[in-house]
Amino acid sequence: MPPGNSAASKALDPNKFQDPDVTADGQQRAVVALTHLKTLWFNTGSLCNITCRNCYMESSPTNDDLVYLTRDEVRAYLDEIEQEKLPVDEIAFTGGEPFMNSDLIGMLEDSLARGYRVLILSNAMKPMSHKRADLLRLHQAYDGKLTVRVSIDHHTPEKHEDIRGDKTWAPMIDGLRWLADNKFDLAVAGRSCWDEFEDTARRGYADLFTRENIAIDANGHSALVIFPEMDSKEDVPEITASCWEILGVAPEMMMCATSRMVVKRKNAEKPVVMPCTLLPYDTAFELGHALADSADTVKLNHPHCAKFCVLGGGSCSPD
Repeated sequence: MPPGNSAASKALDPNKFQDPDVTADGQQRAVVALTHLKTLWFNTGSLCNITCRNCYMESSPTNDDLVYLTRDEVRAYLDEIEQEKLPVDEIAFTGGEPFMNSDLIGMLEDSLARGYRVLILSNAMKPMSHKRADLLRLHQAYDGKLTVRVSIDHHTPEKHEDIRGDKTWAPMIDGLRWLADNKFDLAVAGRSCWDEFEDTARRGYADLFTRENIAIDANGHSALVIFPEMDSKEDVPEITASCWEILGVAPEMMMCATSRMVVKRKNAEKPVVMPCTLLPYDTAFELGHALADSADTVKLNHPHCAKFCVLGGGSCSPD
């Protein structure tokens, strides 16, 4: 059956993902240790200019549960990386829509000026268009260091807009063309919620990129990332300590082995560090305020850990 077909899905067993140490059937839950901190993500805020169906971040024009990070708050974490001599080589920004945060350009500039590779996740629509001059300036000053990953939920306008809403295709394509015309390093993120095999999807994206003269290799798995679907209400197996060998998957390949994400909750005094981009709201996964406190082993006690990372092979990082 092609990926994304959920006709046979059932509701999540309420006994699953309750105990951080033990699965519902009494087995030891799988954990992931931080091997080295390679990518630090900043969630710039949960507000977005559109509302997408089944957005795992629940981003929308009204969701401000994660408030805007400030440039000074990001600088403090960049300072800590240097002070603690952490092996970070990439800074990434997600949301919401990052370009809605008025401090984003300053955050990008600070990160690039310190020599990091920088990744921005964007829908490439109006908020980005308002920052084109600043974005182009940074691209020209730090050539090869700045990548923009654009969300295109399907390679056809109809299905893309089925997720993102009416009149979302044309402005996205306009933004994508502008990035391509100006020789930005580009990537695209798609979704696997459609009844088509991955090779079919990649051929569809390849045709789209050819028609629009977009220099993206649709067969490159970092250039075109097709993410597994996530629905925390659907049933999924819990991952036990023995699953690593059974599945032939190594824990050090999981996103939380090399990444952390900073978020700031509404009415909170300080940002907090989370293990990955997938669990921004789950306070059980908070790892403290400082990167130095965030090296704790992560217990895979959430459906996203199983469905997206272990079974789906998904990762938000570009490598």
